[in-house]
Amino acid sequence: MAQLPSALLGALRELARTRRLLVALDFDGTLAPEVDSPEQARALPESRDAVLRLLKMPSTRVALISGRALRSLIEVADLPDDTLLVGSHGIEIRLDDPEDRVSLNTMELEQVDVLHEVLGEVADSIDQVWLEVKPAGFALHTRLATEHNSRVAHLVAKSETNAEIEGLTVREGKNVLEFSVRSTTKGEALEHLRRYTAADAVFYAGDDVTDEDAFAALLPHDVGVKSGDGPTEAGFRVAGPQEIAAVLTALATFREGDVHEQ
Repeated sequence: MAQLPSALLGALRELARTRRLLVALDFDGTLAPEVDSPEQARALPESRDAVLRLLKMPSTRVALISGRALRSLIEVADLPDDTLLVGSHGIEIRLDDPEDRVSLNTMELEQVDVLHEVLGEVADSIDQVWLEVKPAGFALHTRLATEHNSRVAHLVAKSETNAEIEGLTVREGKNVLEFSVRSTTKGEALEHLRRYTAADAVFYAGDDVTDEDAFAALLPHDVGVKSGDGPTEAGFRVAGPQEIAAVLTALATFREGDVHEQ
């Protein structure tokens, strides 16, 4: 805990006293270091251990809120079934009922087909650019592409999809451009989870621009921690996943201690 700022430790200690606490976390770049192949991402052991400790505590719920498709999130997170999961920025949700599904209407299905055709052509025409299927759209990945090719892929994809589909939701993340025929945000997902869990306070950690919607949804008594660089509305910032692991370990330790008021 010594390497964490004293102000952050104080906020975590106070948060640990919350009667009903929701700990919500982004996965990639937060719990897990970023990797070139998304399917190989795994949470740091220290973060996983802290999450498992929090999951065992009374009046404490843990949720992952990710841009990943829910199926992918389940695979890479490998956490107990009582972990609340939000995939595709809130389009997919697995709460305590495992039967939650996304159901697209006829028009949305037609739009997904158009997206697939347009974005598939972009991915096929530019080296090291590939397409990931999402429940309501696609993600165009450019992490392995050159800076020039990445820029071209983003510009062409935006232009071509805009010409074909009106009202499309486009999110730009780190080396990825996501296209969805449905609009929702991590902030909306966090608010839904707050209501669902009847949480008195929320902890949220994330690293990407899409996490800013979640940070913006936090209330004054909540705690938000940004992982890494970039503008943020979070109250605190740490260098990366290794420091997030220390934050979660501190929160788990405080909540297990005598400061936790049940």
